[in-house]
Amino acid sequence: MAKITYGSAIGVLGLAMGAMLPVRADSLLATDLSSTGGAAVAGTSAGTELEPIVVTAQRLRLLLREENKALDLSRDQNLLPKLGASTYNIGQEAIQALPQGKNTPLDKVLLQAPGVSYDSAISNPDFHVRNEYANVQYRINGIQLPDGVSALGSVLETGFIGNLNLLDGALPAQYGLRTAGVIDMTTKSTFDPGGNVDLYAGSWGTVSPSIEYGGSEGRTQYFLTGRYLESGQGLENATPNPNPIHDRTEQEKFFGYGSTLFGDSARLTYMGGAFIGRFQIPDVEGQEPLGDFGSPTLSSTSLNENETDKFYFGVLALQTKGENVDTQLSVFTRYATIDFVPDVYGDLAFNDVAANVTRKALLGGLQFDAADRLSDSHTLRAGLAFSIEHTQVDDLATVLPLDTDGNPLPNPTTLNDFNSKIGWNAGGYVQDEWRMRPDLTLNTGLRFDQMNQFVSAHQLSPRINLIYTPVEDTTLHAGVSRYFTPPLQAQSTPNNLALFQNTVQQPAIPLDDPVQPERSTYFDVGADQKFSPNLTAGADVYYKRATDQLDDGQFGQAVVLDQFNFARGFSRGAEAKVSYYEGGFRAYANVSYEITMAKDVISNQYVIGDPVEFAYLAGRYTPTSDSQTVTGSAGTSYRWGAMLASLDGIYGSGLRAGFANLEHTPQYTQWNAALARNFAPWGDSQKPLSVRVSVINLFDRIYLLRSATGVGEFSPQYGPRRGAFIQLTQQF
Repeated sequence: MAKITYGSAIGVLGLAMGAMLPVRADSLLATDLSSTGGAAVAGTSAGTELEPIVVTAQRLRLLLREENKALDLSRDQNLLPKLGASTYNIGQEAIQALPQGKNTPLDKVLLQAPGVSYDSAISNPDFHVRNEYANVQYRINGIQLPDGVSALGSVLETGFIGNLNLLDGALPAQYGLRTAGVIDMTTKSTFDPGGNVDLYAGSWGTVSPSIEYGGSEGRTQYFLTGRYLESGQGLENATPNPNPIHDRTEQEKFFGYGSTLFGDSARLTYMGGAFIGRFQIPDVEGQEPLGDFGSPTLSSTSLNENETDKFYFGVLALQTKGENVDTQLSVFTRYATIDFVPDVYGDLAFNDVAANVTRKALLGGLQFDAADRLSDSHTLRAGLAFSIEHTQVDDLATVLPLDTDGNPLPNPTTLNDFNSKIGWNAGGYVQDEWRMRPDLTLNTGLRFDQMNQFVSAHQLSPRINLIYTPVEDTTLHAGVSRYFTPPLQAQSTPNNLALFQNTVQQPAIPLDDPVQPERSTYFDVGADQKFSPNLTAGADVYYKRATDQLDDGQFGQAVVLDQFNFARGFSRGAEAKVSYYEGGFRAYANVSYEITMAKDVISNQYVIGDPVEFAYLAGRYTPTSDSQTVTGSAGTSYRWGAMLASLDGIYGSGLRAGFANLEHTPQYTQWNAALARNFAPWGDSQKPLSVRVSVINLFDRIYLLRSATGVGEFSPQYGPRRGAFIQLTQQF
């Protein structure tokens, strides 16, 4: 009989109790700081054999890592494949190599992907994918997050991301509703209890402490991250000056993730997050009061407008992996609010109206996906999703009445335009992945979506994708997808136009047709080539045609978005990407050329305001306000030993401006740089103190993002001036 020592017995028991444990969060400079040693067991005597425990603990971690990977691969490859979509990956190491590292806001991380262009925070979510409005969806560990309302800040925290993929183009059938892009993220994790504390501070009075912590208990893993931010530049500067006027922000973010493994084939995941942001609305210099109310000498830099955004979400998901069938069932909820508080006196003086706008939305729903490997050639996938949302939109407007000749009277009156709605979206899909040959895969699917909001509509949407690998390291994809995109319920609420008759808010275009879902057909062809283990490149061309094309804008001083439809629209473009990684050296570059145009506003027509511009838009195709013709990004970093040097930049040919968006703002570039080093002041190189100095807009270029002259623009926004920051991160 084999001898069983105390240590080996404990090790066998540990294997029997296996748990799914996450990977330790990387330091700022190291790719992987996972512990290579085991923990001692308290209460053992000097004669106890401890070495087998250490070895077994290491093997246990490896076993649990493999169980975790198996479930993750099941989810990513079987339940939610990316067949035929254009995909761009940004890993944790790439995020850490950016000049601001994990303190880079999520939207700024995405600017390093092809076809993603920079916009102001007011346009939410601060970027556009292939010139579309904010029509993106977010997924964490394969679970789709519910839509937000209109947050001014990045709701999600970059610090929790272990890996990020941007999917766009002709998406397979499991991706519905928000289809301009899919931000597919996986969370960081940690094998041993530990984490880091971080302090980020610098220009504009910016102070941002954060903390990450993760670990495990038995068969449960967990990861938590929290951040506080205060800064004198919360939104884009409304002036070209180095320091914005009235632009402070305070923000708190939290994200928590946990999962429990049942056996080796089932996992229960639970996660939640919160965002609270308080924003001053930047003031513009040199504006003159209209003269209808208040002092004619009032300064536009004295306005005191503010907005508070709140966003809370929770998700519970059960994933199973079988011999042939994999499933994932999730339930979710989200509560979001925005509250814009005007400067009543000042807004009346400069705009003849002061609107206190509040939007609240409570949403709940479920998502189910399943995959069945029917044979070596066929995998059948199907799923469904349902969500129900209750929105409340309250526009408490203080306005000036009109006299019989149509002139404003200096006697403000307050009107309340309130709307409450319960709406829902439901959808389902079925698709088949047919591996016709080892080098050729055809994925076909059907998706059905039904919406019932302020309008009811539905659509059956076919999807076809072909993936061909003619030779090793060369992949070609082509696809066509039919899309159905409902409007955001809180942003498509109809207004009571009759309420504002005989006031300055009486619309010049008295039309308020309901916002319709967008229906489009998307064609995409692309190629990815791996020239060597270190050098990869790719290119895509695409074309989209749409009816009832959705768009949005800020119409009035309240910093909230309203949606509307164009009768028809189209987009076409091409993208190229290249990346090279070798040792500690990384470099990448992306460029895209895109045209997006639309004609004839057919819903919420009153928001256009100018009858002449409205008539012009009805008669011909014009560029949409979110379109930018040429967009580019590039970056490089080099890590040697404990040191890191980093540089990245973006280029834009300019967003649209002027009458009917016929002009555009000037082209711009912005470069960011950083130097960082790891130290071991406490003698433990596995838990270093990382110090990073970063500079944004290194060359202090002054550039205009929005001119406030295009459709749906209210105030100008400039890119940030040069700012310097220091980041201290201590692993523990």
